[in-house]
Amino acid sequence: MGHREDLLEGAKKCLVAKGFARTTARDIVSASGANLASIGYHYGSKDALLIQAFIGLAEDWGAAVTPEVTGEGGTLDRFASVWEGILGRHEQFTAMWAASTEIALAPDRMPELAAMLSASEGEGRRGLIALFTGIPEEELDEDDVRTLGAVYQALLTGVMVQWRFNPATAATAADLTEGIRRLASALPGAHPPKP
Repeated sequence: MGHREDLLEGAKKCLVAKGFARTTARDIVSASGANLASIGYHYGSKDALLIQAFIGLAEDWGAAVTPEVTGEGGTLDRFASVWEGILGRHEQFTAMWAASTEIALAPDRMPELAAMLSASEGEGRRGLIALFTGIPEEELDEDDVRTLGAVYQALLTGVMVQWRFNPATAATAADLTEGIRRLASALPGAHPPKP
């Protein structure tokens, strides 16, 4: 690996160990074996590098969850399967959710990071839609990302906060699936999804 890749891997380790706010450029250099000047050369700033590291952790999460997904796109079986994969890997990716929560709860303390993370939001929403529906990301349009992507993102964020706050009472895959089924059934004029 070159310095660019080493820095990215070092930044991932630092995010997992310390989060956004407590990670310094020197921490990243120490974890990566690269030099301090290489952060600016390859990424522009420590914050830009940390965002790329966070995106990398999110991609690692998606790659870990996706192979386990079963069920036809748009069905409750697939919905349940995705949640089983997400919640089954909760422990493995706790640090990623902690870093995300850290930014979400303190955007005024880390405005540059919050802005960079917001700029990558569409990419994350596209990935979630593809995961839950099976529709390839390149086939999604901006309306899909703005509406359906926002719903999946809100569900995911809410569930992760529940699991961080109190895992003993947090929603399970079965709870979420039954809740969505009931929600769809209760909508006037809506056709309930097939169980």
